[in-house]
Amino acid sequence: MSRAALLVLADGRFPAGGHAHSGGAEAAVEAGRIRNAEDLAAFCRGRLHTVGLTSAALAAAAAHGLDPLALDEAADARTPSPALRAVARKLGRQLMRAARATWPSPELAALAEARPRGAHQPVVLGLTARAAGLGPEDAAHCVAYEAVSGPATAAVRLLSLNPFEATAVLARLAPELDRVAEQAAAAVGHGIDALPAASAPLLDVTAEAHAAWPVRLFAS
Repeated sequence: MSRAALLVLADGRFPAGGHAHSGGAEAAVEAGRIRNAEDLAAFCRGRLHTVGLTSAALAAAAAHGLDPLALDEAADARTPSPALRAVARKLGRQLMRAARATWPSPELAALAEARPRGAHQPVVLGLTARAAGLGPEDAAHCVAYEAVSGPATAAVRLLSLNPFEATAVLARLAPELDRVAEQAAAAVGHGIDALPAASAPLLDVTAEAHAAWPVRLFAS
């Protein structure tokens, strides 16, 4: 296992397209639910313990070696919003291109062939972690971090929030991020049906509304 590979995969500059998405922060800012660093912390904490946990478990399961096609179906079942399903598959397709160029593997090639329009991003990320020699908890950490770093970065642009404050939010959430990653990885041994299915209905509702906005800064 290479810790350097973990840093490459978790780096926000890895060309997987995540920078164009706010993780629901743009709609939350528009609705007045994120106005400052304190609101951002609450939003990120809620996202981490719901959709963050669910996605982290899917990634950990893929890294562990569970069937990625079955995991992709499980991800569909855990994503009620059509807009978010489309986003997850688009991000999965973009990540797949970067992953196969960086850590080519037969498993990634097989998933790309089976899902030409893209598998769900957490599943692709878990399989990418596996190709890079990383384990389930590493994959879970990557996804859990994405769940909070995306909204934090978006809030800096949307609110002209002080980037030091946004980074401090992420630092204070670090112990919770570790616990979510551990919980996600621990669930893998119980099979796909036992993976977490925590949800955030307001994120689903606002994602559908956001997708219909004629003008927006972020794709989601």
